[in-house]
Amino acid sequence: MGNIELRITLRDWLSVLLIGVSFSGFLSLLGYYLLGLEILHGAIFGIILGFFITAYSLLFISAMNHYLLPKITKLWWNSIAAFFSFLSGFLGTLSAYYALKLTGILMVSLFSTHPIQSASMIGILTYLIGALIYRFVKTRNEKEHIDTLFVQSRVSSLETQLNPHFLFNALNSLAELIHQDPVKAEEAVLKISTFLRNTMGEKALITLGEELQNVRDYIDLENIRFNGAIALNIQADEIVLKRPIPKFSIQLLCENAIKHGMQNRSNSFGITITAKQDKTLCISVSNNGSPITKTAFGIGLSNLQERLTHLCHGQLSIANLDFPTYLIELKECYEHTDR
Repeated sequence: MGNIELRITLRDWLSVLLIGVSFSGFLSLLGYYLLGLEILHGAIFGIILGFFITAYSLLFISAMNHYLLPKITKLWWNSIAAFFSFLSGFLGTLSAYYALKLTGILMVSLFSTHPIQSASMIGILTYLIGALIYRFVKTRNEKEHIDTLFVQSRVSSLETQLNPHFLFNALNSLAELIHQDPVKAEEAVLKISTFLRNTMGEKALITLGEELQNVRDYIDLENIRFNGAIALNIQADEIVLKRPIPKFSIQLLCENAIKHGMQNRSNSFGITITAKQDKTLCISVSNNGSPITKTAFGIGLSNLQERLTHLCHGQLSIANLDFPTYLIELKECYEHTDR
């Protein structure tokens, strides 16, 4: 996972820059007002001071986090961080002092006559503020890491509920074939082996093309059981085949269609899968079987909905009851792992 204490995002730095410049500008403006000096000069003084201190902080802390701290023991981290925080304030103040001398902006007499002492005092303040920001960032990163671990655990738990469900159905099909047709039983064993080999990887996301191939293997396996009664029609644009989607998502809908749609049917059973890219990736799975009578999701579909939400901010819905159609809508999908 890397060191979560060292992860500082661009948004963190932009927030620090905005807060630093605003705080320094307001505090300086207030000081100039209380001393009876030109408040516009005070605001400019504070903004320039805050900018230079934040710039040095960005330079030192980024270099320290990337190149220095990961290579040494954590025992020295606090001391080194304190030194660089102080140095950011010290050098930032001196840089602001020399920059302001060139502009003609009126400075407080103590600051202009004792720049080294003033820079040292501001360096100490910078260290104290940096320590507070460090604690905030560390706490935030730890919380995000815990949330990520929870999502990973939850997704893995949902997937383990799906694998045994499919395997149970496949082994039932195999049991029926062993005595009826040993040749088909042998073919079924090979299909099960191929399917499991393709789907037992640890990745929660696979490409749409890979998922569709899993669906083809699954339907081939079921056709051994149903004597080729299932016809599969796939319509997917080439451009969407590399889009990541949650593993088992389409396969589960096909399994659900066979379980509920083939009841009391003597003729062929057709499943149609379409995939197209609009504002979101839309995947529909429909069949010509029995109409949908229950709109509440069972365990399998509820698990699928939860995985779609966790991994892709997606959703599962029923698009048609009479001509059974389920619709998956996916935004960008991401594995929940630390980067």
